[in-house]
Parts: sequence; C-alpha cells; structure tokens
Amino acid sequence: MEYLTSLQVAEKLGKSKRYINMLCSDGKIEGAYKVGMRWMIPSTFLVGKVGSGKREPKVFNTTGICKSSEHYMVDINDRLARVREYVDAGNYFTINRARQYGKTTTLYALSDFLKDKYLVVSMDFQMQMSNAKFANENVFSKAFSRAFMQSFRVADGVNTPVNVIAIQNFEKTLRSIGESLELPDLFMALSELCAEVDKPIVLMIDEVDSASNNQVFIDFLAQIRGYFLRRDQFKLFQSVILAGVCDIKNLRRKLRPDEEHRDNSPWNIATDFDLDMSFSVQQIEKMLKEYALDYSVSMKTKRVAEEIGAYTGGYPYLVSRVCQYMHNAYLEDGEVAVWTVNGVQDAVNSLVKESNSLFDDLAKKIKDYPKLKEFLEGLLFSGKSIPYNINTEIVSIGAVYGFLKEINGQVAVANRIFEIWLYNLFIAESAIDSITYKTGEVVKNQFIKADKLDMEAILKKFVEHFSEVYGDNDNKFIEENGRKLFLLYIRPFI
Repeated sequence: MEYLTSLQVAEKLGKSKRYINMLCSDGKIEGAYKVGMRWMIPSTFLVGKVGSGKREPKVFNTTGICKSSEHYMVDINDRLARVREYVDAGNYFTINRARQYGKTTTLYALSDFLKDKYLVVSMDFQMQMSNAKFANENVFSKAFSRAFMQSFRVADGVNTPVNVIAIQNFEKTLRSIGESLELPDLFMALSELCAEVDKPIVLMIDEVDSASNNQVFIDFLAQIRGYFLRRDQFKLFQSVILAGVCDIKNLRRKLRPDEEHRDNSPWNIATDFDLDMSFSVQQIEKMLKEYALDYSVSMKTKRVAEEIGAYTGGYPYLVSRVCQYMHNAYLEDGEVAVWTVNGVQDAVNSLVKESNSLFDDLAKKIKDYPKLKEFLEGLLFSGKSIPYNINTEIVSIGAVYGFLKEINGQVAVANRIFEIWLYNLFIAESAIDSITYKTGEVVKNQFIKADKLDMEAILKKFVEHFSEVYGDNDNKFIEENGRKLFLLYIRPFI
C-alpha cells in the first residue's frame, strides 16, 4: 500500500498540516501510523476526497509558465483583450519588461486567446536558436526556417487541408533553394506561406535578447520592415510580437553605436506597446478570494492584497513569491493568522534574505553597470530628488532592468522589496571594512533594554562616533554619507 505524509495529504485536500496531524492523533484516519515525528497516511484515505470531478487546489508558481488550470493567477483577460486590439490593427510591436514580469505567461495565454481568428506561431529564441545560429545570414536562415516549421506544426488550427498543403509547399520551396538559403529567399517563402494559409499568421518570438549582439538579427528585422511597408503588394504576418527584457532599440545600440545607425532602426515600424503588466490590488484580491475559497481560509482579502501590492508594486514574480511563503507557512502551521498584514511582512522579511533567480539577475546587472550602482546608492542613501526622464541613459537602463519607476515625475526604486534588498546589499558590502559597522557591533548590547531598543541612546552615541571619526569632513560629505553611515551603525542590532 502507498503511504503519504501529512503534508502531502494536506496539500491535496487544501487543508493545513496541523489539521491532518490532529485527525491522525485523534484516530480519525484509519491505518495512519507515526514514524518518528512524521505521520504516514494510507493513500486510500484520499479516495473520494480528491479526483472524481473535484480538482485539487492550485498552487502559486514562480518558475516557468503560469497556467490558470494549475496555478493561482490574477485575471489577465483584460490585458489580453488590449493586446488583441494591437494584433487586429495589424501592429508589429515589442513587449519588453524586466525579468520574470510575466512576458512568457502572457504570450502563452495570448496564443489561446487569438486562436479563433489567427494561426499563432509561437517561437522561443532561447530554446530554438543558439548563439551559433546567428553566425551569418545563411546559418540563421536555415536555423530559423527549421524552428519556424517546428512551431507552426504545433500551433492550433494548422491541421486543415489548406494549411497542410501550405506548409508542404513552404518546405518544398526551401528544399529547392538548398544550402544557399539567405534571408531574401526565406522571406519570399514565408510570404507565399502567409498567402496560402486559411487564417492570418501572428508570429510571436520570445527571448529576443538571445539575439543580442548579432548583426544578422538586425538584417532579419530589416526584412520584416520591408514586407511590412509593402504589405499591400506582398503578404506577410498579420502581426509580429517580440518579447524580451531589452527593446529592439537597445539591441541596436549595442550593435551599431554610431550616430547614423542610431537614427535608422529597422524596427521603426513598431507600435509603442504601452500596457501596464503589473498586478493591481484588485487583481491580487480576486486571486486571494479564489485561494481563500479553496482552502477555507478566512482573511481580509482586500487588506492583505493592499499590503502585498504596497511591498511588491505589483511585480508579478514578487506577488507570487510572497504568496508562496504565506501558503507554505499556512500548510505547515495551519494558522489563519498567516494570511494577515503581519503575515505579509513576515513573508517579505524571508523573501529579501533569500537567493533567487530574480535577485541574482539584479545583482549581476549592478555589477555590470557601475554607474547604475552609483545612481541607486545616491537615490537610497543621499535622498536625492531626480526628475524622471526615460531618455537619460542611466534612468533608461534602470527602468529596463526593473530597478526604477516614475512617481510624480521623480525617479524612485520600483518597489519596497527591491528597496529593502538594495539597502541590505549595499550595507553588507560596505560593512566589510566599515569602522562604523564595527563600532555598532561593539556597543550594541548597551542599547537594548527590556528587549527594546533605546533609540535616544543610539542617536546620542552615533553623533559622538560620527563627530569623532568624520567631524573634519564638509557638509557635502555629511549629506551624501550620513544616512548610509547611520544605517551601518545600527545594522548589527536590528
């Protein structure tokens, strides 16, 4: 007989681990026995409780594509409807957002949303095109054609007689050209294919950052531009959607830094994609209501959603990760109090201390862009007020990689979680050789009275330390470093 742990049973039933353990202790689960501190439960206990038409509760997901049938998600149908307006209008555009901002999930859902009217060919350059495939025009053209056919064959609606013949003709044309295939040949074949199929084709390419620093990709975009401008004469795609962190202008600037090429982008046909992809408090609340219903949790969903929104700024990954922490705490302890404002704060405290793929990527970008690090430190520690202008290079870089946003015309850190994480990172780096940090470490015990910090004593002692060590510096030094030094001083005992 198969046995499950109480945690596994709890997850399948949407109950807490504590509740299942209580049933075991009370003898209400026949055949359950204890191994050390762990209850083992016969799988037969679940018969009739899960399956038989009743779905298992969903989970919060922070890895890969989110699927509404399996994962708790905000409702993005309004967003998809807006994107469809772009597609219906025949627009070509780029969805460029920071890492783990829901781009791939949006494309996945969009494929299903558009399939009634379009053939959606969804490609992924990271999966289907290695760096070697951008070696030259010939190599790229052959690799792209193979990847395109692979994606075409799995698209919804392609198995009609008309479409089967169309893709066979496409393959026949490419074979007739042979090994000498170049971009103009590829696009002539694509044009013929688009003219033969029974629905307009929408081409979506995810992870276009993989094409960075490759001139052949710019030439590929130039072909798209040429057919777009002559669409009355030559058939091509109804819409082309490119998705990645950087927009195409940023890719182009890496490749062709001289002024002439900066002003002549092959992607200047693209429509600006101005759609907010962050989660609103209302969207988060609706998701929490679904969760509360599944797990029979009583919570003030609006208040909890507001707190999650306040910390995350609606950043999709952060919203899901905070919810994951809270869900895991609930399953482990069975405390309804987990799903409260205090529970959100506990989740945030755990999140900012972990190493995850998003924080790792942010740390890499800070290392790659020293001026960005300097800018962020000035923003956090000096309290500088800086007007937001996306055409300023450092602001543009910070916004592209998700560090920065605009609030009332001023530059601000994108969300409170990033702000806390950046503070922790910069303080930790500075603490290694900091006299101020070491001083705080030595004197910390004298400031704790009855498990509380004596802030008045802390401030007096810090002023003494600051005057002794930094008193000879001018006001400019104090303005730029005072806040950072104070945080270093109190870091050992907070």
